[in-house]
Amino acid sequence: MNWADWAIIAILCLSMTIGLVRGFIKEAMSLAVWFAAGALAMLLYQPLASYLVEIISTASLRFLAAWAGIFVSVLLVGGLLNYLLGKLVDATGLSGTDRLLGLLFGAARGGIIVMAILVILPGVLPVEQDFWWRESILIPQFLRFEDWAREAAAAVSTLIKQLF
Repeated sequence: MNWADWAIIAILCLSMTIGLVRGFIKEAMSLAVWFAAGALAMLLYQPLASYLVEIISTASLRFLAAWAGIFVSVLLVGGLLNYLLGKLVDATGLSGTDRLLGLLFGAARGGIIVMAILVILPGVLPVEQDFWWRESILIPQFLRFEDWAREAAAAVSTLIKQLF
């Protein structure tokens, strides 16, 4: 195993540890809040920017301020809801199950992160010619799923474009 394999293992372990510590409910809610923040910011920044005309004269800064304001506001409200939901899970005594599911969620997230890196990197840098890429034990195992990952990414991209 070379340094690339150890980096892949580190990404997976870190993501799994975060999932284990935070638990599934907090991890899933956090992911949903980030998506909601992005979606609401994209949908609502222009109407909000129209209220900022007298405060911010430069259009690009006005749009940026509106977008960032919505995004950060949704993150703050979502963080509060996530905190309360975490307390509810602790009070019900389901924290052990929640943490186990969080570990699995972290493994899936880590796998997606590794796959995204391995699919994008060769398009940006000539890594396929490098010794560490060719001699890696784990890279070929992940790249067996490259076609599926590209199809899934295209499907998600299409869905997001349809929604917004």
